[in-house]
Amino acid sequence: MFFLISKLLWFFADPFSFILLLGLLGLALSFGRLARFGRALRTVCVLLLVIVCFLPVGTLALRPLEDRFPPPPADLPSPSGIIVLGGAINREMTLARKQPAFTQGEARLTAGVILARRYPTAQLIYSGGNAGLSPDATSEAVGAHELWLALGVPEAQMRFEPKSRNTWEDAVFTRGLVHPRPDQTWLLVTSAWHMPRAMGIFRRVGFKVIAYPVDYRTFGNSRDFLHPRMGGEQINMLEYAIHEWIGLLAYRLTGKTDALFPAP
Repeated sequence: MFFLISKLLWFFADPFSFILLLGLLGLALSFGRLARFGRALRTVCVLLLVIVCFLPVGTLALRPLEDRFPPPPADLPSPSGIIVLGGAINREMTLARKQPAFTQGEARLTAGVILARRYPTAQLIYSGGNAGLSPDATSEAVGAHELWLALGVPEAQMRFEPKSRNTWEDAVFTRGLVHPRPDQTWLLVTSAWHMPRAMGIFRRVGFKVIAYPVDYRTFGNSRDFLHPRMGGEQINMLEYAIHEWIGLLAYRLTGKTDALFPAP
């Protein structure tokens, strides 16, 4: 139920969808007795679009998430395993075109290969099933397996968790797959903006992991504000940021993270 509700509510919380619905409502009310109110809504819609497209609103909202967990030191001893969270594979396109197709999180997959070669004795785990509302049985893990195998990762080094639909299930199901011991070290690979929530969830289920953030969207320096990206890129960053901030709050209220804003 939590999974279904979160998917449905996000449609209305998504900033672009919200602005679009606001504009459509303003257009519908532009005739008759509420015409003045309808025009006001349309004006608000245009102003919101200008703000999110031409000011670094998305950057301001996303950067605290990406800066929260720094990468581990380069001389980190070989871990017991590397956990790559799903969200990087386009399941439907992979199935249709018979080759791995990616979303915007493909850096998670390439980081997994890099780490597997750096630490050849570590297990490489991919956790990702079907995160959509459609009931089909295709899993992200299938595409990840094909890609990693093609890039030279040994079959014996890889393991896959193909059932999870969200980050909570990633943590629970992966813990059940690998049965981590307290003396083991595990790297957690996911997008930097997603890392605070992911770390809070893994800690909550008793799975000790070290953050290995990838897939950054902000520069982390003055370039974010002196030369900000505009238009669709700002909207895209704002969508990621709002999704994560809402997710942090929702997961904390439902007891699925160990803190409202997990820290190192």
